[in-house]
This record gives sequence, structure tokens and C-alpha cells, in this order.
Amino acid sequence: MRDIARDVGVDAALISRYFGSKDDLFLAALESCGDGSALMQGDKAEFGKRVAHEVVFEPKKADKLKGMSIMLRSIGSNRASEMVQTTCSAQFFGPLQDWLGGPDATVRARLLAGFIMGMSISRELGGGSFDLEPAECERMRDRLAVILRALIDN
Repeated sequence: MRDIARDVGVDAALISRYFGSKDDLFLAALESCGDGSALMQGDKAEFGKRVAHEVVFEPKKADKLKGMSIMLRSIGSNRASEMVQTTCSAQFFGPLQDWLGGPDATVRARLLAGFIMGMSISRELGGGSFDLEPAECERMRDRLAVILRALIDN
């Protein structure tokens, strides 16, 4: 807590006052990453096209990557990993499963999230793009849209 306080230029007591414990501070950081509800907005029939376009063409947004970064860095800590799992289930996977509905909604939600996260990480490893020609990006978007659509279908 002292390291965090020093990094942001405040007294550690101030952080403790507003957040309580290190666990509470970590949970607040996780909750600040958003809940993924934007992913579930719009027509389900257009989901694959919309998300594929975003993954392939939209400029990266630091706030979208913040949550993924926190999750990946937390894997090494049992306690942090447990809090990430609980928060993700409550704020993202549960609502996504409800939105998907139908048989195997839990399985489809996990596949969908894993696929989107994997593609997003792949893009960032390429410096924010896939290092492809424009026509290749369009083909990637079109193929990805089909895959994502298949994952949300019952």
C-alpha cells in the first residue's frame, strides 16, 4: 500500500481510509475496468460482424486493455486470481451467459470470451495491428465474424 501511495503521491493512510484493505483496493481496480456490457449491446444477429470489425479495425483503447492486463498479471497470485475469477463471473461471464441463453450458454460464453481476448492479445502483440494488408484484414474480419456468430448461436 505504501508503494502505491508513493506512486500516486498520497499518504498510505488516505488509501486505507477510502479503500480499506489491499484486497478492497484490488477489487476497486477490477471494478473500474468495466463489465463488458457494451459487448452485449445491439442486435445479436449483428454481433459477429460488429465485434469482428472492432477487434480487427478499431483503434486500441487503453481502458479496454486495462482489465485484461490486470487479469493476466494476477494469475501468479492465488488470492488475486480468486478475486479476478469471482469478479469476472459476477460482472461479465454471468451477464454474458444470460444474454446468450439457450443450451450450453456457460460453455459458449467462455469460448466467446476466450476467443475475443486471444484475438485482442494477438493484435496488441503486433503493435496494435495484425500487420496485414488491408484486404487481408477484411478477410480476417469476415472469417472472425462467422466464428463469433457460430459461438453465440444455440
